[in-house]
Formats: sequence, C-alpha cells, structure tokens
Amino acid sequence: MALNATIARVTARIRARSEASRGLYLDRMAAAARSGPARAHLSCGNQAHAYAAMGQDKDTLAQARLPNIGIVTAYNDMLSAHQPYEDYPRIIREAARKAGATAQVAGGVPAMCDGVTQGQAGMELSLFSRDVIALAAGVALSHNTFDSSLYLGVCDKIVPGLVMAAATFSHIPAVFVPAGPMTSGIPNDEKSRVRNAYAEGKASREELMAAEMASYHGPGTCTFYGTANTNQMLMEFMGLHLPGASFVNPNTPLREALTTAAVDRAAAITALGNDYRPAGEILDERAFVNGIVGLMATGGSTNLVLHLPAMARAAGIHLDLEDFAEISNVVPLMAKVYPNGLADVNHFHAAGGLQYMIGQLLDAGLLHDDARTVAGDGLTLYRQEPKLKAGKLAWEPGPATTLNDKILRPATEPFQPIGGLKRLAGNLGTGVIKVSAVAPERHVIEAPARIFHDQEAVKRAFRAGEFTSDCIVVVRFQGPQANGMPELHSLTPTLSVLQDRGLKVALVTDGRMSGASGKVPAAIHVSPEAACGGPLARLRDGDLIRLDADAGTLTVFAEDFDHRPAVTADLSANGHGLGRELFEVFRRYAGPATTGGALVV
Repeated sequence: MALNATIARVTARIRARSEASRGLYLDRMAAAARSGPARAHLSCGNQAHAYAAMGQDKDTLAQARLPNIGIVTAYNDMLSAHQPYEDYPRIIREAARKAGATAQVAGGVPAMCDGVTQGQAGMELSLFSRDVIALAAGVALSHNTFDSSLYLGVCDKIVPGLVMAAATFSHIPAVFVPAGPMTSGIPNDEKSRVRNAYAEGKASREELMAAEMASYHGPGTCTFYGTANTNQMLMEFMGLHLPGASFVNPNTPLREALTTAAVDRAAAITALGNDYRPAGEILDERAFVNGIVGLMATGGSTNLVLHLPAMARAAGIHLDLEDFAEISNVVPLMAKVYPNGLADVNHFHAAGGLQYMIGQLLDAGLLHDDARTVAGDGLTLYRQEPKLKAGKLAWEPGPATTLNDKILRPATEPFQPIGGLKRLAGNLGTGVIKVSAVAPERHVIEAPARIFHDQEAVKRAFRAGEFTSDCIVVVRFQGPQANGMPELHSLTPTLSVLQDRGLKVALVTDGRMSGASGKVPAAIHVSPEAACGGPLARLRDGDLIRLDADAGTLTVFAEDFDHRPAVTADLSANGHGLGRELFEVFRRYAGPATTGGALVV
C-alpha cells in the first residue's frame, strides 16, 4: 500500500524543519562511531576500574574483542511495573555470556510513581524527573565502555527520559526491554465507580482502599491504557522493542525468553558485527511519525504530546502540535481500552493487540514500513508475534482478524474515523484535548469560567456545594515554570460527578492530566502558561469560554480581553518541601509545553 499522502507530507515537513539540527546530530553520531569500540582507547587503569568486580567476565572484558552491553535500569520495588526488573541483570549477564558478549549495569535512574504522588506535592517533580532520568542515564553511559545498551524502564517519565539518553548516545545501539502488565484485577469501571462514590461521600475510606488494592494488586504495569502502557506501544511502533514484547505478563516463560532475545539482539547489532544499528539511525523522522500514528490509533495518553517533542529534540528532530493534529485527522481510532472503553491492556493484547493493529495500519498506508528497527529493516517485522515452541522462542504471523471487535477494530471499520487527540488553538493559546473517551455530545462546551489557582481549591468548592450550574473550570499557574506542570488527575472524580449530575463541565489548564483521564473534556497543556503572562492569566470568573474539540478551538468571549492586565500568583509555596528546593533551576528555565516542557533539550 502506498504511503498516505498526509503522512508523507507531515514527514517531509518534519524532515525539512529539522534539516540543520538533524544534519549536525548525524555528523556527531558518525564521528563518535568512527572512533571504534571505546574500550580499546581506555588506559589500563581505566579498564581495571571498570572490570574490577566482574568476576568470570573480567578476562573477556579485558580482551575488548567481544560486545559489552551497558544496562541502564530504572528498577525499584515501589513501582509495580518496575519490580520485575530486580532479577533482570542476572538474566541479562547469563544471556550475554551465551551470546558471546558481556553485560554490566552501567547505572540506575530514578523512577517515581505518579500513582503514589497524584494530588501530592511530589507530583510537582514528576515531569522534571524525565530530564533527571536522561541526565542520570547520560552519567551511566559516560564511562564509554559499552558497545550496545539495554534500557529497563516502563512508566510515565521513565521511558521518555531513557529515549532522550539513547538518542544522545546515538552511536550506541539501544534495545528497550519491557517488563509487562500485571494480570487483570477488578474492572476499571468498577474502580472508577467507587472513586466517584467516595468523592460524593457515598463510599467509605475502607471501601475505596479495597477497590484500589483489588485493581493495583501485583507486579507489572497498571492495566489501564495510561502513559505507562502508551509508552510500551510507542517503543514497539518506533522499533525499539522486539516485536510483540510490550504486553506479555511478568514472571512468565515467554517474558523471560523475550528478555533473553533482547540481549541476543543487543549483542548482534553493535559496530563489532555486520548489522550495526545505532540508536540515532533508528530514531529518525519515520520512527517519530510512526509513534504518533500509534498514539492516535490507540487513543493513547496526552502525556506523550509532551514527551514526543522532547524525545525528538534529543535526536535533532523538531515536532510541532500541527504534526499531531494532521496525523490525528487521517488515523482512525481502532482501540477501546480503559479509560476509552471497558477493556484493559490484557484484553487488548488477547484481541490481537499491537501486531494486528500494526498490520492494519501498514495495509492502510498509515505507517512507514521502511523504518529501521532493532529487529531488522521494515516495520512489517512487527506484524509478527512471539511464541514459545518446545521451549524455544519463535515469531509467527500475528492475527489477521480482530478477536474482539468491541475492543479492537479494523482500520476500515474503526470506532471513529480520526485519532484520539486533538489540537486546540484560539485566543486562550494552544493546547490539546483527548477526545477518544469523551462522548460526542460533550465535544463542544460553552460556559462561564470558574477560576482557580490550585486543584485543592476546586475540591473545596465542590465540597462546599458551589458547583450548581454549567461551568468551565480553569486551573491556571500549573505550567512547567509555575510549579513543574503536575498532573491534575485527582480532579477527575470531582469533575466526573458534576458531569454525571447533568452539568456541562470542562477543564482548561496549563497543567497536565493523567493518561488515565478522559471522560470529562479537558483542554490541557495550554501555552503560553499563566506564569509567563499567557492568556489564561487574563481570564476572570464569569468569562464565557467555548471549548470546541470538533473545530479545534479554545476561545474566550470578552471584548476587553486583549487589553486586560495579566494577574500574578504567589508561587513561593511551590519552591520548597519534598525536594522542590532542588528543582528551582528546572522551573526557571523549562521550555514551553509545546516543545515538551524540557530543560535539557
């Protein structure tokens, strides 16, 4: 199938926009690659330090003739998604020896759980943790003793930060190794029902705790289709996972076989062999466009609209919200996974999953099939799914038909003809809205503004019974430079209850919402942010706002709006407590949401 004209045009525009920066990036990558295997240029003292604790691998490392794989791990056992990584270094070292290679843990990176910090002060460090992860991975790889790399990470900011590091160390091949989703717990809609009941005072704290524990119950990624699982999809669409690796449950024979296969592949694609696949060549314009297509087709997390531009900038590529909007307009929404539906990612995977979806999108001409991947040349490889045959890993053709059309549909008969995200623009700035879970009758909301400067103030107003009519809740001073751009997901039950009461309600903010949010219309990432004097800072209570997801507009109707002074807020409380003191430089110099809210790229 010929490539869709819009996909081709957007890709060409990204390539032209990025020509100078990408060219410089590739020149630097080539220069680093020409220097050859790094260990050959280290002094004896350098090498002795690097190999001192490597036991049986010490002599092999000293010879410097076989690939040495650097492991960058985000392991901790507070994140259920990352707990399975505890044993991965041992598994990887053993697999490396069998593959004629060695492996070392180059370093660890922090990995915070947004589920723990949601609605708490620690959430103000969440977005910036992505840049810290990139920096920490950079420190790990700066030892310059590695011919290839394996990245162990799953969740919200962790994968984007690791991709930024992989792109920076572009001459080293990079294979991303997932850990898989936890097995299914109670249905996500039941968990949501209890949360809403608790918000209204109709469920006890004990009932809420029981529902949450039954939902988040074991090792692996949370099973809803939020940012963590969107990351896993993205790594497959961008060719950084092995085919079919994303949604295999932890602690299963197939999961371990895929981990071993990732080691084999990392050893095979170094500059020491005949199939050199540096990360910088895989992370090109085609990979990022394929990732955006996957984001739209699955109705993925809005957080990736922040992360993809930052990831791309690390590879010398410049993405714009216009690119997301145009791709969304031609990519069908093929999946219904909670919060966009009732299924979880295990159900999605059983219905045909990413292999079926990639095949459908390739047949529709909506993906670059000529993209390079860690598995080989061409995204067609990702139509295959892994199977264990007599204990050995093999790839077979994936499903040709959906196994459950309530969860996964063909590209020719989608749930809706356009993707799950929309760009918004108007006199309030630019932003984004996730429409895949929003009922069509709520795509357009026109109502007076209620202005707040933090999410707790919204909750207090709710508890006081102040929301009795249609309104658009504006929560401003939540951008990167104000307080680190925290997720406002804890507002979801409150706003959902108002919507269930029959009110027309929406959210407008320069902050973020969780990838698990979606049923209430939310214009998020609004830029320029209020702390920089953006239009949100000129809004007043009662101003009539129109959020039109169909037309892609965000407008306030006030004759004097352009001439009003911008209000300011006392942001001093955001500067201390729970480590926020350490992040002043991030708040001061963070870029706008439109380029990823990043400091390091």
